[in-house]
Amino acid sequence: MNDTPKLKWLFKMAWRDSRRNRTRLLLFISSIVLGIAALVAIYSLGESLTTNIDDQAAQLLGADLALSTNKEPSGDALTLIDSIGQNRSEEISFASMVYFTKTGGNRLAQIKALKGEYPYYGSLETIPLQAGHEFRNQRQALVEQSLMLQYQAQVGDSIQVGAVTFAIAGILEKAPGQNGITSTVAPAVYIPMQFLEQTGLMQKGSRIVYRYFYRLDNPQQAENLSSSLKERFELADLDYKTIAIQKEDTGRSFRDLTRFLGLVGFVALLLGCIGVASSIQIYIREKIASIAILRCLGVRPNEAFMIYLIQIIGIGLLGSWLGAVLGTFIQQVLPVVIKDFLPFDLIVAISWSSIIQGILIGTFISILFAMPPLLAIRNISPLNVLRNDLNQLTSWKDSTLWLIYTITLLFVYLFSFYQMQNARTALFFTLGVLLSFGLLYGIALLLMRVLKRFFPSSWGYLPRQGLANLFRPNNQTAILIVAIGLATSLIATLFLTQDILMQRIQLSTSDDQPNIVLFDIQSHQKDGVIEIAQRNKLAVQQIVPIVNMRLEEVNGHGVAYYRADSTTSKSSRIFGREYRVTFRDSLTSSETIMEGKWIGSYHASSGLIPISIEKGFAERGNMSLGDTLTFNVQGTLMQTQIASLRDVNWAEVQTNFLVVFPEGVLEEAPQFHVLMTHVPSPTVSANFQQEILLSYPNISMIDLALVIKILNELFNKIGFVIQFMAGFSILTGVLVLISSVMVSKYQRIQESVLLRTIGASQFQIFSITAMEYFFLGALASLTGIVLSLAGSWALARFSFDAPFNPALWPVAILALLVTLATVLIGVLNSREILTSSPLAILRKET
Repeated sequence: MNDTPKLKWLFKMAWRDSRRNRTRLLLFISSIVLGIAALVAIYSLGESLTTNIDDQAAQLLGADLALSTNKEPSGDALTLIDSIGQNRSEEISFASMVYFTKTGGNRLAQIKALKGEYPYYGSLETIPLQAGHEFRNQRQALVEQSLMLQYQAQVGDSIQVGAVTFAIAGILEKAPGQNGITSTVAPAVYIPMQFLEQTGLMQKGSRIVYRYFYRLDNPQQAENLSSSLKERFELADLDYKTIAIQKEDTGRSFRDLTRFLGLVGFVALLLGCIGVASSIQIYIREKIASIAILRCLGVRPNEAFMIYLIQIIGIGLLGSWLGAVLGTFIQQVLPVVIKDFLPFDLIVAISWSSIIQGILIGTFISILFAMPPLLAIRNISPLNVLRNDLNQLTSWKDSTLWLIYTITLLFVYLFSFYQMQNARTALFFTLGVLLSFGLLYGIALLLMRVLKRFFPSSWGYLPRQGLANLFRPNNQTAILIVAIGLATSLIATLFLTQDILMQRIQLSTSDDQPNIVLFDIQSHQKDGVIEIAQRNKLAVQQIVPIVNMRLEEVNGHGVAYYRADSTTSKSSRIFGREYRVTFRDSLTSSETIMEGKWIGSYHASSGLIPISIEKGFAERGNMSLGDTLTFNVQGTLMQTQIASLRDVNWAEVQTNFLVVFPEGVLEEAPQFHVLMTHVPSPTVSANFQQEILLSYPNISMIDLALVIKILNELFNKIGFVIQFMAGFSILTGVLVLISSVMVSKYQRIQESVLLRTIGASQFQIFSITAMEYFFLGALASLTGIVLSLAGSWALARFSFDAPFNPALWPVAILALLVTLATVLIGVLNSREILTSSPLAILRKET
């Protein structure tokens, strides 16, 4: 037989053999459909994001070139800003309180004072439409939609910003670079720059950002300018951004998102593939007699292997195609899921490259995971007509089998490397996947061994029979514990991690801990603020002086020295910022000395001023004990020396600082203050904030209760995106469960016939089946919950440095739902066995 007729014969045999088993074969590959759907949806989303970012980068930036700095430009910096072009807009932004005069509500907002025609690309989208232009020349403001909704304000109402009251000209729906998250955390209020000085908010200590937007002849001119002026921008402490840079920065952010979601989808695919491998093993076990008969008729081992490989390739292609079609539909939903994270309108289109990529990956990986059980076909001899044991046909010494396992691991590594573009991260992901699956599989085997060893013989017949089914021949206990357990673990870990973070914040602000922070308090306002606090019966828990200064030199070297040396170029970043430092004679509860000695007071005769710096800041700046630092305090140079390094718990509600001076140095320096207090109720908080705002409009306040609410909303939004993707793993586990029940139906039929023949009723068989799946679902879900508790504890202990007090009732409900779902699916798929007579079943199966 030459090659062409032989190949035709193999395809014909594969087709004929599949006639009776096509439903079962489709179930094999249905396990990977959702994984492929997730990957195709994510790849398509990534391509759509890239296309939209390329098309809308100019609207995201709003100009050809943007410059920004956190100090008021002067000298060379101002000359440089003026020299670039005349078609320029300016923006000054800072955080400040706003007050709605109609409702009496107040809130910390991001004030943006605008001058010029910015944005040059896109627009300030407002209701009414013309408000984005008309407010610029009148005493009017644009207020972000979330802020308007929160305080039930309407167009035409008044809003007080500092000492000036503005009419609300319109509702701001969208601005360049704005998304749902930034709107929630820091809602914006736009005012004309000509009224900024009258607000009285440009006070000492205010964190102000100055931005300059340019409209040039073309975007390439901006690229040429930024390239030629790069060094001058750095020397003037000016950050610059062009459309190309905006495109790269935005693309990088969303590439990270799509890569992460792609890995979550890949986990779902791996779950499905393990289901395929297990199902194929049972399928081949049932085909041993048929293959042995073919061997008796002269079919060679490799030819028998090719017959079933052709089936897997065909079904793999079909399953991958179905997954790609489903993924294309899911792609239409994903923009709704992640819309709060997007600073632009996402327009999706069919991505043929993503579809082809998904089909190729699905087909390859289905073949790869089906190969280990398929390899056993080569060892089936004609004698296997008389014995039907697949376990005797496989050997751990088979070099081909180990080659398949090696290729599988290599594929997982290469796929994760393709996603993450980082060899080390890909290696850790691969090892993590291997460890997770290995741990779950090991736990499953251990549970089965324990159940068999300590079988509860005293139980009634029905529960004993249901429990014994977990280690019956052809059982799928181990694979289902892996699939369902891992999916449950993903969801539970997400919830527990979110709960840890929220508990950490809430514990920091509970009891008598500060929950209101007032900052930008000028020295002459301090006594008045304290008086208002006392009048409202609030204890002043902290009032901390803060001095602004800039770092000029480290060990006698300035920024130019560090930029010139490639080994210290990263350290040059410590010079391009303004530092807020304080002075005191003792440590706070959130600080611990790691190296050196704390010195809380200074005398002029003591030489260099001893300071304490935060350990992480020292590491980033390549600084150590004994190094000298020169600070510029409002034109006065101060020579200091690092006397100690501190570990700072930034999560604790304290006024934490990178640099702390001793007493006796900065008392006479220009300074402002931060005050912290605890208010017992929202009513007291509102009255206190309103009195402060009306008396001192420049003072800003942070209500930590509101911050916690915002953070909770943020975590919920992030959690929803991850849960949406983790849902593919849950659904894949369900499909693996369905296919496993269907595949092992033949074994169940034999058991059912035997039980029915010896007099078992339908109710008894139903009870045995239900109990089996109850035990299976309970074991799988509890295994996943235990793993999630262990993983969450490790995150709390080693990553978040937080106490681990998990809320157990939500994860208990999750375990119960997973168990009930397992029972429901198992019983529904077994209903034919439960309702048919033994004779009818035997006739149908023979």
